Amino acid sequence: MTDFAISPEVLRATVAETLGAKAKSVTVALDEVNVVVGAADYLEAALLLRDAPGCRFEQLIDLCGMDYSDYRDGEWQGGRYGVVSHLLSVSLNQRVRLTVLALSDDFPVVDSLQSVWNSATWFEREAFDLYGIVFEGHDDLRRLLTDYGFIGHPFRKDFPVSGHVEMRYDEEQKRVVYQPVSIEPREITPRVIREDNYGGGLH
Repeated sequence: MTDFAISPEVLRATVAETLGAKAKSVTVALDEVNVVVGAADYLEAALLLRDAPGCRFEQLIDLCGMDYSDYRDGEWQGGRYGVVSHLLSVSLNQRVRLTVLALSDDFPVVDSLQSVWNSATWFEREAFDLYGIVFEGHDDLRRLLTDYGFIGHPFRKDFPVSGHVEMRYDEEQKRVVYQPVSIEPREITPRVIREDNYGGGLH
C-alpha cells in the first residue's frame, strides 16, 4: 500500500468541494483521483485546482490527447476527442488527473491551459499535431512532431497505418519531394492453428 500525504478519498472530497458543479465526476480508481469536467468549465476548473488551498496543483506534468473512436465496440457514448492532464502538487504531495471532452467530433476544440501552466505549451502542440485537437488561446499552435507538409493527424484511429504521403530525396531535382505512398497494402492472413497430427504427421 502506497503512503500518501493525504488519502485519495480525502483528496477526492476536497476536489469535489472545490469544483462543485463544474465537475461532472470526481472518482478514485487504483488510488488515483480522476476528475472529469465539461469543455465550458475546463479553464476555470484548472485555475481552481491550481489556486484553491486544499488543491494547490502547481505543476502540469503531462497532457495528452485521446481518441475514443470505437471505444469498447461502440459502448462509449461520450465525445470522440478528449484531453487528459496530470497535475502535481509539490507543496501538498498529491496528484490528480483532469479529463475534458471536446464538444465537436468534426472540429475538436478545448481551451488552452497555457496561461495556467507554461508547460502546457509543448504538450498542447503535440496533441494538436497528433490528434488535431485545437487549443483555443494557445499563442503558438503549430505542428511539433510531424513534417511541415504532413497531411492529417497520425494518432487518430482512422488514420491509415501507411499514411497518405511519403518523402524521398530526388537525385534529379536535388531536393526532397513528396509523393503518394507507394507501399502496397498488406493483406493480413489470420494464423491457423492445426490440430495434432494434421495431415498424417509422425507420431
